[in-house]
Amino acid sequence: MKTIKNLKIFLLAGVLILAGCTKEEQSESKASKNPVADKLDPEKASGNTVLTLTGSGLGGITSVVFEKGNVPAPFNPTLNTDRALIFRVPDTANGGTQNIILTNRLGAQLKVPFNVVALPLVNTASNYNFVEGTEITLVGNNLQDVTSITIDGTAAAASIVTQSKKELVIKMPATTVNSAKLVLTNSTGPITTSQVFVNLDKAYKIFTDDYGNGFENGSWGPASISSTFAKSGIKSFKAGYNKGNWSADGFANWNGVASMPEYNYLSFWVKGASVDYTLYVTGDARAGGYGNSDRSVPIAVPANVWTYFKIPMTTLELWKKGPMKQLGFWIEGPEKQDEAFYFDDVILVK
Repeated sequence: MKTIKNLKIFLLAGVLILAGCTKEEQSESKASKNPVADKLDPEKASGNTVLTLTGSGLGGITSVVFEKGNVPAPFNPTLNTDRALIFRVPDTANGGTQNIILTNRLGAQLKVPFNVVALPLVNTASNYNFVEGTEITLVGNNLQDVTSITIDGTAAAASIVTQSKKELVIKMPATTVNSAKLVLTNSTGPITTSQVFVNLDKAYKIFTDDYGNGFENGSWGPASISSTFAKSGIKSFKAGYNKGNWSADGFANWNGVASMPEYNYLSFWVKGASVDYTLYVTGDARAGGYGNSDRSVPIAVPANVWTYFKIPMTTLELWKKGPMKQLGFWIEGPEKQDEAFYFDDVILVK
């Protein structure tokens, strides 16, 4: 009985295999010289969306190409029958109305209208601070057909310097806003960036290309204005930390700066040292005082690259104990060698 049962299972498996082969052969044999599309669902979608095309004579499809830029769409042939084809919008597809061109193994082609939703996307920016004429590089996707960039809430428009699908270089306009997002519009439509851009002319400057608002070098270690590196302009503040000193470098206004509640953030760029370090923000009017005992606001600084920081004033409490005279950054160590960090655009932002 066991032998008969096993024989039945074997014969059933064979039938299924033959049926599968026959089905595949039938699918291939359905390629038509006159394929017909009845419906594409959906008719408008963004990258990676699954599309279903139904019709007749759709078997034996060998390629699916989105017309703008001749972008191929990968698909699984096993999901292709005489009546249907399932495939995805490639994430590299160019936006706008266009045909999807399908070709079968007989060379017959079918064109199906489709609208690729490809809104501009901004992942990173080369800078978040600007004055009129500052060039900023935006990196993301679907930027090749951007036609306008405006400061959100205004009519002030940035000009396009260069553009490609993944990168857009713009020149910032004059504006009276303190800070704002950007609105980018391409053939699909407008988007508002998640990134906020700061008007340097409206910020309270502690250091940009030079000391501002009565501040000067207030460092314990070797520090000075340097033209070796700069994030904006041509100069930065070089903060040196000698091996094993646990020192604090930064800025001082010995006349004292009264509380300014209208400012919401402290922001700055810092170029890292030879390896990754943690620095700690310090201020004489903070609860912990100035120096190397307060670890309440650490910042992780990657090696050798510029990193942007924007810290809420509610976190810093720079005027907790009265007027601020000192603002700086201290380090635990460095333990192995002397190190240098470069600070630029140290500002307070409304």
